[in-house]
Amino acid sequence: MATLGIPRNTIAILQKYEFHFQKKFGQNFLIDTSVLERIIAAAEIGREDCVLEIGPGIGTMTQYLAERAGSVVAVEIDKALIPILEETLAPYGNVTVIQGDILKLDIRELAEKYAGGKPMKVVANLPYYITTPIIMGLFEKSVPLSGITVMVQKEVAQRMQAKPGTKDYGALSLAVQYYAEPEIAANVPPNCFMPRPTVGSAVIHLRRYAVPPVKVEDEKFMFELIRAAFNQRRKMLPNALAGAAVSGITKENITEALRKLEIPETIRGEKLSLQQFAMLSDILHRYGMPDGKG
Repeated sequence: MATLGIPRNTIAILQKYEFHFQKKFGQNFLIDTSVLERIIAAAEIGREDCVLEIGPGIGTMTQYLAERAGSVVAVEIDKALIPILEETLAPYGNVTVIQGDILKLDIRELAEKYAGGKPMKVVANLPYYITTPIIMGLFEKSVPLSGITVMVQKEVAQRMQAKPGTKDYGALSLAVQYYAEPEIAANVPPNCFMPRPTVGSAVIHLRRYAVPPVKVEDEKFMFELIRAAFNQRRKMLPNALAGAAVSGITKENITEALRKLEIPETIRGEKLSLQQFAMLSDILHRYGMPDGKG
């Protein structure tokens, strides 16, 4: 089977099946073999690995994964691509193609069936409009996985690895960095895709932590605080949190908690580290409990 990372081979298979790109699925197929090699290298794929590929498209990256991994489970939402995948992946006996929506599948069940419950590695060229729901869904559902390597919009990749006090730092930065160590592996220009997207892309590798880097009493409550802080990011933290009415916490509770942590009351959420949000969350969570003692 011809390598699909070469543009003429991609064009040939698309013409053969008279395939039409679906805007609703955010389809942009990679046509650059050097980028494919960098994705594989960043994902650290080896023969012992079971890889979950989200959105295989016509099988371009799937071919590369199949040659290096022990097994590949490829989940594709577009029914029109299944006959193409049956042809392009025919030489690979270690690939299973599943037609379905990754957001609706039980990934824990997939891991149990195909990886024997061992951590999988996720590789994907994701539609940009559902990047965050897919990545956070994988983390929040405690799916057994050791890492996620994805092609995303360049700006999203920058937000994922942003540090406190920078313009890109926000709720997504904190959410990703609670679960994983992010690292941008490659920047990818629009001409590496067919059709060309209007924005630049980046490959980011998220190395999953065995244990989160901070301890927090109530994970859900901490992320409620973080979202409130960044929903009104130009406001000082006490005003932003009080305005969002976070689980019955008062402005006085917030200012008192900041004093305990020796954090200025004039600070904005964008200046706080993950560690500081965790400590603030623990104090405020106790204020919100029946005895109300922080």
